[in-house]
Amino acid sequence: MKKLLPLSLVLLATSGCISTVKTVVTAPFKVVGQTADWATTSQDEADRNRGRKDRKADRREAKERREQEKQARRDQNGG
Repeated sequence: MKKLLPLSLVLLATSGCISTVKTVVTAPFKVVGQTADWATTSQDEADRNRGRKDRKADRREAKERREQEKQARRDQNGG
């Protein structure tokens, strides 16, 4: 029992050190992974961006079509 108490105190005291060492060792890998995520575009992001671009083009074409129809009506009415 006398040996168990100091041993448990040592283990308790070093548990924080082990956690810190783990954090220090894994930090560079996490940084590299995050940098790769920022530098690349995922397939979901590419799909989302493509959809946004397509919708914007559709809106622009619809607006142009409405303006042409409006102009054709003016021309037809002698406007």
